Amino acid sequence: MNRVLFVSFESLPFVKTGGLADVVYALPKALDRDSFEVRVVMPLFKTIKEKYYDGLKYLDHIYVRSGYINEEANVYSYINEGVEYLFIENDTFFDRDGVYGYSDDAARFSFFNCAVLEMMIKLDYYPDICHEHDYHTAILPALCKIRYNAIESIRKIKHILTIHNLAYQGQYDKQVLFDCLAFDYKYYENGDLRYNDSCNFMKIGIVFADYVTTVSRTYAKEIQTPEYGYNLDMILRYRKDDLCGIVNGIDTDLFDPNTDKNIAKNYYTRNYLSGKRLNKAALQKELGLEVRPDAMLVGMVSRLTFQKGADIFLGAIPEMLKHNVQIAILGTGESKYEYAFRMLENENKGRFVYYCGYNEALAHSMYAGLDMLLMPSLFEPCGISQLISMRYGTLPLVRETGGLKDTVEPLNEYTGSGTGFSFGPYSVYDLVKVFEYAYTQYTDYPDRWKMLIRNAMRYDVSFAKSAREYEDLYRRVLEQK
Repeated sequence: MNRVLFVSFESLPFVKTGGLADVVYALPKALDRDSFEVRVVMPLFKTIKEKYYDGLKYLDHIYVRSGYINEEANVYSYINEGVEYLFIENDTFFDRDGVYGYSDDAARFSFFNCAVLEMMIKLDYYPDICHEHDYHTAILPALCKIRYNAIESIRKIKHILTIHNLAYQGQYDKQVLFDCLAFDYKYYENGDLRYNDSCNFMKIGIVFADYVTTVSRTYAKEIQTPEYGYNLDMILRYRKDDLCGIVNGIDTDLFDPNTDKNIAKNYYTRNYLSGKRLNKAALQKELGLEVRPDAMLVGMVSRLTFQKGADIFLGAIPEMLKHNVQIAILGTGESKYEYAFRMLENENKGRFVYYCGYNEALAHSMYAGLDMLLMPSLFEPCGISQLISMRYGTLPLVRETGGLKDTVEPLNEYTGSGTGFSFGPYSVYDLVKVFEYAYTQYTDYPDRWKMLIRNAMRYDVSFAKSAREYEDLYRRVLEQK
C-alpha cells in the first residue's frame, strides 16, 4: 500500500479560510483506501486546541533548528471520518486567533515545513508521496531535495504540489532562505531558490516538485499565460509536461439537500419543485425580503473582491432590478463593496438584502432557496459555490474562466442540455446580457427552467471522479525514477 501525506495549513472540520480546506477534507476520504494510506498533517492552531484538544493522542516531541529558528513542538494524532490527522503544536507560531496575515508568516511557514520533516524522522514515518497544498507548504520539496537529502527515506519521497490560487505566492525577503530555512547560499546564487532579488515559495515549489496540479483543467492552461500567470507563467510553461488540472469536487454528504439540517425543507430530484419553493419562501422571510414566489431570487455567496467580479456585479444590479427580481448577498470583503451593497439595501428595502459576514447555516439556506447564483469572477481556479448550488438545484450564472468554465455547461435550447448560464468577456454589458437571457428562461419557459434544475441536480459534483484522477497521477509519479 502506498502512503500519501497531505501537507496543508487548513482542512475542514478543523479550520477553514477558503476552498483549500474543503479539498483537503474531502479528497483523502474519496481516495481508494485499499491502495493508498492517507494522512494529513497541519498546524495545531489555537481554535483547534480549544475544541479538539481532549481528543488528541500525543505521539512525540520534536526539535526544529533551522537558521535562527530554535523551537520545540509536540505531535498529536486525531482520527476524523477514518482519516488520520497529524497536528504539530507550537505556541510561538500557532497559538493565535487567525491562520494567516501575520508579520512573521515567512518564519511560521518555514517552521512548519521543517517540523513536518523532523516529525517523519522522529516517528519513523516516511510517505511515498507528499501532496503539498499552496505556497504555505510549497517549500517542502526543496527542503527534502537539498537540506534533508542525506536521509534516503526522505530523498526518495515524491512531491505533488497543488496550486489552489496562484495569486497568493509567498514572496519574501531573500534572507528568509538563510535565516529561517538554513539553505546554502549557492542555491540562491544559481537561481534555484531566487525570484528576482527575493524568494518566492510558490516558485520554489513549482521548480522542485515532481508534479504540479491545479484545481481545474482550464486554470492549468490559464496560468501559463501572462494574463493569469502572475509572473510565474514562464516557469509554468517550462514545467508544462509535469502540469495538469484536476477539477475539484465537494463532499456530497456535507452538502446534500435531502439531509441538510440547515435548510427549511429537505428535497431531492423527486420533490425538488416543492422543496425549492418552500426553501425560497423561508429564505425570503429570514432575510426580510417580500415573500413572493413569482420574483426571481438571485444571490451571491462570496468574498467581495475584484477577483470575484464584485465590480461588474455592482454595475449590473440597477439593470437587474428593473425586472421582477430580488437580490441577496452573503459575504465580506473590500470595504468599498461592502459600503456600496449597504447603500443598495437601504435604497431597495424588500428587494435587496446584504448580510455582511459569513454564516454557514445561512449559506446553506441560500444554496437551497435561491433561483440563481451569480459568480461573475475575473478568474476562478475552480470554485466551490457553483458545485454546491447545482447540487441544490440553484442554477449558476458564471463567467467562463477556470473551473467555472469546466463545471457549468450553458443552456443549449436545441438539445436540452446545460446546467446553468455563462458569459465570456469580463464586462457589465455581457453580465447583464446573459442575466436577461436567463431571466427570460425563468419567466417565459418554466418547463425549460425545470429541466435545467434537474440537469444541475444530476450533475456529478462529488470527489469520486477527481479522486480516480489523483490516484492515476500518484501511480504515474511513483513509477518515475
